Amino acid sequence: MERNNLYPIFLKTANLHVLIVGGGNVAEEKLTFLTKSSPDAKVTMVSPMFRESTKKMAQLYDVEMITDTYHAKYLMGAHMVVATTDVPEVNIQVYHDCRSLDKLVNVADNPPYCDFYMGGIVTKGNVKIAISTNGKSPTTAKRLRQFFEEVIPEDIDQMVKNLNVYRKTLKGDFEQKVVKMNEITQKLVEKV
Repeated sequence: MERNNLYPIFLKTANLHVLIVGGGNVAEEKLTFLTKSSPDAKVTMVSPMFRESTKKMAQLYDVEMITDTYHAKYLMGAHMVVATTDVPEVNIQVYHDCRSLDKLVNVADNPPYCDFYMGGIVTKGNVKIAISTNGKSPTTAKRLRQFFEEVIPEDIDQMVKNLNVYRKTLKGDFEQKVVKMNEITQKLVEKV
């Protein structure tokens, strides 16, 4: 049976530099998803042209925009890169340049040229759930995101904050605290 072997992580994008190569529809989509989840992300975009709506969004999120064709020099200082051009040869060049410099890279809609995928994300306050289909079906990830947005209670953030306050009052060693927190949160997984 095939399985998803990806390792999920949550990146502090305010501490990293993200480069998006391209300025068309796909670049705008990637910028939208990134800034929706991480409005404080440090982002630079490089492209010979940018859509007007992309320019407006870039102003809102303090995105640096460089009007130029792709060159490997733009990778300097970037921690992760998303290639979105409509020229496959450019996207593959971005991939190879990133690999030679140990940069994480995602070539949009081209899984063999991706170190990571930008999956579906559900955010409710401090609670964030990432969904991956291993690059097989972004539409399924979207539908799962919609499902979780509906079923996760709106007050989940307040519950998380309350549990954080309570956790800080617990006495004992780490193992004892885990047991107590597991007892309290058991109701989250009980069938009604």
